[in-house]
Amino acid sequence: MGADQHLDWRNIAASTLDWWLEAGVDTLVEERPRDWLVPDALPAPAPLPPAAPAAAPNPGYPVTYEEFLAYRMGDQAPDAKWALARVAPSGDPATAALMVLTDVPEEADAAAGHLLAGPEGRLLDRMLAAIGLAREQTLIASVCVARPLAGRVPRASATELEAMARHLVGIVRPRRLLLLGQIASRAVLGPKAGAHGDCSDMLSDDNLACKAVATYHPRVLLERPMCKAEAWRDLQLLIEENDA
Repeated sequence: MGADQHLDWRNIAASTLDWWLEAGVDTLVEERPRDWLVPDALPAPAPLPPAAPAAAPNPGYPVTYEEFLAYRMGDQAPDAKWALARVAPSGDPATAALMVLTDVPEEADAAAGHLLAGPEGRLLDRMLAAIGLAREQTLIASVCVARPLAGRVPRASATELEAMARHLVGIVRPRRLLLLGQIASRAVLGPKAGAHGDCSDMLSDDNLACKAVATYHPRVLLERPMCKAEAWRDLQLLIEENDA
């Protein structure tokens, strides 16, 4: 009776977390829960011990695109154990006019065999067409090649996955780079990465010197169409003077 009561709470929760992640909120305000009924005069809890430093990423990644792709899709990658199905980057690094980096494969991508195969990809295709590009002219890659269970990059694997994403961008050396969402931006630009806009000046590695723009992920634009105007302004930053 009435509306359908069979809600997918996991996807709803993940969508809510994506909202805060895209807004730049990725940590709790306080590490310990607070009892708001206790007066403020009580002594503050003792500080937590410092977290152990994250393991340094493997510096020995292959240096050619083909070798790195084989390594990245192999069983030794940190996300290989998440799922049997893995989704490789698509496009030719030698001819691509634009590199697009997303965070994780969407639910439909493994079955389709390529990234952004569902409604998020159809929206991306329209975004690219608006600046005069087709998917065939782009190289599309992701920070993770396997989809995490919750659809978000686990913190325990984030350091190495981000290092591998930066390494891939350094191999491709794109003229133009579009970063979809906060996770992709942080992987390439570091923890101070913004959610959108021109971020070319944040590229510190000489191999990453290019026109870099961050914008909202298409899944966010599908949920919050009011952000499309701002995403359009971001996309216009990718149009070179000789393309106009």
